[in-house]
Formats: sequence, C-alpha cells, structure tokens
Amino acid sequence: MGFVNFKMKITVFIVLHIGMLFISAQEKIILWPKGQMPNSKGLSLKTEEKDGRIVQIKEPELFAFLPPKEERKAMAVIVIPGGGYYKLTYDLGGYQIAKWFNTLGVAAFVLNYRLPVSPDVQQRELAPLQDIQAAIKYLRKNAALYGISPEQIGVLGTSAGGHLAASVSNIKTDYTGLGGDQAAISTIPDFAVLVSPVIDLGPFAHAGSRNSLLGEDASREKISEYSMQNRVTQQTPPTLLLHAQNDKTVPVMNSILYYQAMTKNKVRGALFIFPEGGHKIGITNTSELTGNWKVLCSDWLKTLFPDK
Repeated sequence: MGFVNFKMKITVFIVLHIGMLFISAQEKIILWPKGQMPNSKGLSLKTEEKDGRIVQIKEPELFAFLPPKEERKAMAVIVIPGGGYYKLTYDLGGYQIAKWFNTLGVAAFVLNYRLPVSPDVQQRELAPLQDIQAAIKYLRKNAALYGISPEQIGVLGTSAGGHLAASVSNIKTDYTGLGGDQAAISTIPDFAVLVSPVIDLGPFAHAGSRNSLLGEDASREKISEYSMQNRVTQQTPPTLLLHAQNDKTVPVMNSILYYQAMTKNKVRGALFIFPEGGHKIGITNTSELTGNWKVLCSDWLKTLFPDK
C-alpha cells in the first residue's frame, strides 16, 4: 500500500512539474513600465475572473506562444480576445487560437488588454487601443528576440476583439506616448484577420460592445468615429473577414460593411460568409463547413508574403 501511495505521489509530482513547465513556457510580457501606463488613474486593481472570463485586469499582458525555432516562420500574429469590451474570453478566444497558429509555425501573442469599463481608465475608448498599439511596437522592436520579422506582424481579433483589431488597423494616431527608440515605430499591423467582428456601432451594432466602449450616452459623432467601416483608407492593411450569416449576436452586416469599404478603397482582402456557425466560430466548430475557416485563413496568410 505504501508503494502504491509512493507511486501516486511521484505521478502527481510529474504531472504538476510538466504543468509548471508548460505555464512557464508562455512568456508573460508586461507592456507598460511601472507607473508609466497612460490613461490611468493610478488605482491598484486585481485581476478578477468569472466563469472563465477576465472581468477586471490589473494591467495589460502579452503572452507569447512560440513554435519550435526549427519550424518558426517570420510571420507573427497578436490574438485579441473578444468579450463585448466588458470581459475577455482569454482562453477560448485567445490561448486556444494561439496554439493553433503554432501548428502553422506562426508565433502568436495573446493580448489581455484593459477594458473600457475599468474604474482605473480615464478615457475609456482609448485604453484598449493604447494597449494593442504598445504590443505592436514591442514586437517590432524585439522581433529578433522572437525570431520573427518586424514587417510581418498582424492581428487576429474575435467579436469585440475584431473591433479592436480593425481600430488599430485604421487609427493612425499613436496614443501610446512611448518615446525613445519606440517613438518612430509604426502601430499599424501588416495584416488583420477579423472573426465575427464588431465593426459598426450604429444600426448594426452589438449594443453591449458599443455601450462598454463609448458609454450609453455616446454622441452620433462618436458612434460614427468608432464605426470602423468609416475609417478604412487605401492604407488599411490586407484583411481577411470571416462571419456566419446566422450570427444573432453580431450581425453579419458588420463584416459586409467593412468589406464594402475595403473594396471602395482598393484594400487587398477577402470575405467569407458561412451559412451557419452563429457567434461561435472558433477552434472547435459544430459545423465542418464553418470549421473550414482555419484552412481558408491558413491559405490566405500564405499569399501575403510569398517571397519571404
């Protein structure tokens, strides 16, 4: 009996040890030096989680998921979880997608950004944008450290994370306030993948995302300003849009409006609309047809940098 207990203890130790190795393998990057995070009241917050979602975050974090060096491509992607701008689906819409990118040889970095509803934020609509801009600058500055190209860094956003990905693709003003050798680094990604994205904050809006980002009393001007189909220009990076026609949470018109703006401005990209899938397009899908988004995404990414 004592031998059995000893074997059980050894097994538990090995499992825990392997688990800790896995956790430590995901490098956690703090984007803002202590006391230098912009748009902050200086409150001391704790990261809080509810039902597998982050509902309050102490400070923005970037988690690195890296494939083996021998298999790693020059391309990298920052995965931006959704959650209506009031929570973060960091696992389902973050870590799991990052692990899938690793199977393609693509380095992935999951951004847990500040929520606009945070009591620490001074100007709510800028906080998430500042964090993704800082993340892009960080990766471009440290590209050699991760074995990636500073000219092949893109973003993938799901749902409200798609809105943030579209925002950083089109808002040229640098809101980070970072100086020194980071001041001149561009905040615009080299490509974007938008999955069931929130785009319009007007008639086709996901009301929860709009209210969280802009407040319930947002002006028409502010709503128009943050409806990303209105911000597309010829400088918008190549973008892939994926949506389900029967999405009852974020209407498919969000992706259609963005793609129309892309077409008008001759932006390179593609739009795929699946007949089903709802608002649950992800790594595991109930429909094999919807699950093909991963194949489409992988094939599309291969066309972006054919000579590199």
